[in-house]
Amino acid sequence: MKKTFAEKSMKKIFLRMITVMTVTSTLFTGCNQKTEVKETEKTLSKLPPVAKVPRIDDENVPTDKRVIYLTFDDGPNRGTENLLKILHKRNVTATAFLVGKHASDSKKQREDFEKMRTDGLLEIANHSYAHAHNKYSDFYKNPEAVLNDFNIAKDSLKLSGKIARTPGRNIWRLNNINVTDIKSSNEAADRLKTAGYKVIGWDLEWKPTNKMHLKGNHQEMLKKVDSIFFNDLEKTSRHLVFLTHDQYLTDADSIIELDLFIEKLQKSNRFVFRKISAYPKINEILN
Repeated sequence: MKKTFAEKSMKKIFLRMITVMTVTSTLFTGCNQKTEVKETEKTLSKLPPVAKVPRIDDENVPTDKRVIYLTFDDGPNRGTENLLKILHKRNVTATAFLVGKHASDSKKQREDFEKMRTDGLLEIANHSYAHAHNKYSDFYKNPEAVLNDFNIAKDSLKLSGKIARTPGRNIWRLNNINVTDIKSSNEAADRLKTAGYKVIGWDLEWKPTNKMHLKGNHQEMLKKVDSIFFNDLEKTSRHLVFLTHDQYLTDADSIIELDLFIEKLQKSNRFVFRKISAYPKINEILN
């Protein structure tokens, strides 16, 4: 189905690849946590300053723009503090899908949760309480237990809304989108929707290496963004939900690559950034 914005002349824009930028990445040489923290601080301090980019708050997005929703799962976690620094460096909004249990697991996580909760650039949403204890098949067999887990997270995180993302599954439950990646999770997803949860998945994920660092580089991810828009693969026309995780931002390379990814998107002047609560139709009452 053709999109209203996709005229042939516009599509030619996506064929122009974003200029490759060579980056010299500083590798961590220390193996203890204190050394990692110091090196991370050095990396963040060396990121180039950037002029403030105005955020567009009107409901209507210009026809020549695409909307990107930066979302980060599983926080508060290792890397959360680095994530916040990158967002402020680039003055860009994002959404953090938090795990309820992680918000109180340690003193550092409690402190990070308070920072996230009061940060104007960041929106907090529900990613369950226990993250299915990483036993996803068992978790989704009991729809009532799934609902209860999300309700506990909602209360513990003091969330006023019901925007949620399911752990280990790319599931969508909005009035206009009904998608389940693994069909055995259907009943649990439907139960969340019946209870009023707006379940949102993602269009593009930046996955990790086996060392839990960001895999690949920002140039590859930028090409994937263009490909999704050019081939009409996003769930909603002109709106792309991007996913990665806080815990991948613990090494210098990953920090630099995420920063460059955001910087290049901004400098292209083709995208605007929104929190997930601005996603089309997400605030409608569910049928």
